[in-house]
Amino acid sequence: MVSVYPKYNAVMLRAEFKIGIKDREFSLVVGDITKIPADAIGNAANSRLAGGGGVDGAIHRAGGPAIMRGLDEIRARIGQCPAGDAVATSAGKLPAQWVIHAVGPIYRDGRSGEPTALRSCYERCLELSDELGTRTLTLPAISTGVYGYPMDLASKIAVAAVASKLSGGETRVERVTFVLFDDTAFRQFAAATLEIMPTVAS
Repeated sequence: MVSVYPKYNAVMLRAEFKIGIKDREFSLVVGDITKIPADAIGNAANSRLAGGGGVDGAIHRAGGPAIMRGLDEIRARIGQCPAGDAVATSAGKLPAQWVIHAVGPIYRDGRSGEPTALRSCYERCLELSDELGTRTLTLPAISTGVYGYPMDLASKIAVAAVASKLSGGETRVERVTFVLFDDTAFRQFAAATLEIMPTVAS
């Protein structure tokens, strides 16, 4: 059964939207992903795993050099990380144990493999969370910044990917929180959640 319950989060000073699926929790909040505690934090990384702007830059600034050192070791082994895949490092000074760096697709026309790659980003975040033994995961809206993925389309893909994993018991993660950067993104994700979640979880 799906239960929906809006809640006011006094710490974030924003509305927090939650949906319960059996014993799992799916939530949305507007805030700073670097300040919300979780076992693992998702990062919108680039294929070079070299840091960048937006969420990626904020995570590196807040987490400190330990995160880049971890990525240096990964690059030495695999080179670049393709769109749709992800790698994990320690979280440095962040309120987490791990950062999962997911490489989103650059949006072109929506017919060049972008939906499949974006969905894979979220699936890989959950798969790596399981491998790392984490129970709570925060995620950004991958590819919706400089990569240009339209928020209305990206939100539906993100919600559907995570909802499917949670409702189908395909992950041991107990709580997934999308941390969104503004009210517009929050509204888009909330609309996508209300549209998709009851269907996926029924």
